[in-house]
Amino acid sequence: MATSDEKSAFKPALLVVDMQEDFCPPNGSLAVRGGRDIAPLINDLLSAPFTLKIGTKDFHPEDHVSFNTSHSPPNNKSFESLATMTNPCNSNETKQTPIWPVHCVAGTPGAEIISEIEVSKLDFIVQKGRDKRVEMFSGFADAFGNKSDGASLDLAAMLKESAITHVYVAGLTGDCCVRCTALDAKQEGFEVCVIEEATRSVDPGEQGWGSAVKEFHEAGIEVVSIAGSQVKRVKGLMRDS
Repeated sequence: MATSDEKSAFKPALLVVDMQEDFCPPNGSLAVRGGRDIAPLINDLLSAPFTLKIGTKDFHPEDHVSFNTSHSPPNNKSFESLATMTNPCNSNETKQTPIWPVHCVAGTPGAEIISEIEVSKLDFIVQKGRDKRVEMFSGFADAFGNKSDGASLDLAAMLKESAITHVYVAGLTGDCCVRCTALDAKQEGFEVCVIEEATRSVDPGEQGWGSAVKEFHEAGIEVVSIAGSQVKRVKGLMRDS
């Protein structure tokens, strides 16, 4: 049994990333194979005594910079073309971002969290990618590292206000938004675990998920099992309370 000092030094949060209709079969415009299948595992995590449980969701304007419909041929091929973004906070800084099919447009069914997820157990939902000018894979900041109106809530501030020490990340996708969210959580000073079985990737191979895992290890992020000791530590808080 954990002592009171050990419990006070361990305040975990769960981040459920982008479990949205447009990222899930059968009808999602940017569906990830097996994306819907991880819902029971995420619901199991949502039943655990995390201090905070926060969801993220893409919530794009219809003319978002990453959409193929926002660009002219031949430079509008999904998964092939790149768009150039300018940093909204520094006009001298630019980056390229992949072009995608239209997805998760604010107010459309595709932007909704899938019905299989027990949304009522989430304390907050962060809408991200709301600025049409810039991509925002992470729940913490846009592609340039800006914390702005691109997100509906300041995720780092919420976690720090609740004295969170450890962040557990699950959802879609392991090689994109989960990856960026986990890396930013680590950069914000949290201990971070990515729950492997409760993620799915666009590319589950070495170039996608494999590359993300390498980045996690280099950053000091743990890739853990839902049946492993790190998740059991969270569930143990219920028994110790």
